[in-house]
Amino acid sequence: MSVPDPEFLERIRRQFDHCPYPSIPVEDSYQDKPEALYVHNMMTAFYYCRRQVVETAGKLILDAGCGSGFKALALAHANPGAKIVGVDISSESVEFAKKRLQYHGIEDAEFHVLPLEEIEQLGMQFDYINCDEVLYLLPDQVGGLNAMRSVLKPEGILRFNLHSLYGRSMMLRSQKIFQFMGLMEGNPEDDEVNIVKDTFDAMHDHVMLKQLTNWDKVKVSKEAILANHLLVGDRGFSVPEVFEFLRQAQLEFFSMVEWRKWDIFSLFKDPDNLPVFWELALPESTLEDQLTLIELFHPMNRLLDIWCGHPQAEPAGPGIEDWTEDDWAGATVYLQPQLNTAAFRAELERCLAVLNPFEVSRFLPGVGISALVDATIAGTLFLPLLEKPQPVQALVERWQQLHPIEPTTLEPIPFESAFALVQSALTNLEAGSYLFLAR
Repeated sequence: MSVPDPEFLERIRRQFDHCPYPSIPVEDSYQDKPEALYVHNMMTAFYYCRRQVVETAGKLILDAGCGSGFKALALAHANPGAKIVGVDISSESVEFAKKRLQYHGIEDAEFHVLPLEEIEQLGMQFDYINCDEVLYLLPDQVGGLNAMRSVLKPEGILRFNLHSLYGRSMMLRSQKIFQFMGLMEGNPEDDEVNIVKDTFDAMHDHVMLKQLTNWDKVKVSKEAILANHLLVGDRGFSVPEVFEFLRQAQLEFFSMVEWRKWDIFSLFKDPDNLPVFWELALPESTLEDQLTLIELFHPMNRLLDIWCGHPQAEPAGPGIEDWTEDDWAGATVYLQPQLNTAAFRAELERCLAVLNPFEVSRFLPGVGISALVDATIAGTLFLPLLEKPQPVQALVERWQQLHPIEPTTLEPIPFESAFALVQSALTNLEAGSYLFLAR
């Protein structure tokens, strides 16, 4: 493992001691943002990477580069019963993180002032590691990955991200300007921030960099300028570079965190009627190749955000599209934890009372597929799942209780027909990320 450059680390430390990131008030949280908790819920990662449904109680989670603790708080809220451990090189940030979690009553958490490369000193092995908005600041990305791999349990999952060379290109250009002008030779502080602000405010609105960095549309705070235009150590990376880092660190790629944004076929108007060249080429291409093409064609993602882990001897279990009848008959259904809220239950009960369709997608905005669920299906599935996981068989029996008669014939609905209907509903809701299914 390479030894980190002390001078470089000191510059990064001074930057975040000066302005702990994110500088969000201690009382704020992600509690009202289920889409953010969804990403930080390790159940989500294990389900889409390994087809496993895991309980979070008793698990050990590392927030590597925890900053001021906002993501550590999200990890605590998204993973009830888990212990959260945070490390960061900025002592000011660590103190902020401690105060934040104490304010929110999170007792099972601890924080350490420690470089990411030295986390073996903790003497812990983690079920899940979150390294969010950190790795691109390290001088050696493979060294950082090796450090995290060394404390990741054999079946654990590591989430990390790097700035995209293409999706982040405008901010990287802005940094080059202010590097050229000498504003990043030391540790940027208030004077440098004001120079950046004055520069863009004085420019015509048609100046391309001002337009493409959305200067007039975003909240241009001191924190935003330091985290973007004056971010010391920032770098952009490509998909092939990320895969090479994984190979060197002996880690296996599992999935992009926002996998729906990385579907090569979604770039085409008619995925079932591709031009001949692409119809022949895409099925033969590797996943790495497909992700590379997406990044080049449509660099909409600021981050290359992935789940990975130790190479697995056994592949992940099959998706439900490949399940047998026996798999379905013995399956158990789990509600996405971020849906188990008072607001979700209240709206569900209101819809059931007046037999209105239930718009489940409004409770997981920006994550799931738009879904409007028939009232009887909603009553069959969601009410019991709010209480505890349910066998598929029990849900089919509940459907027969709520809808026992075929409306066209007035004959009792056979179990096989009820099972097929419930199976179809579960398949659609699982695809939308609203349910987990375990064999």
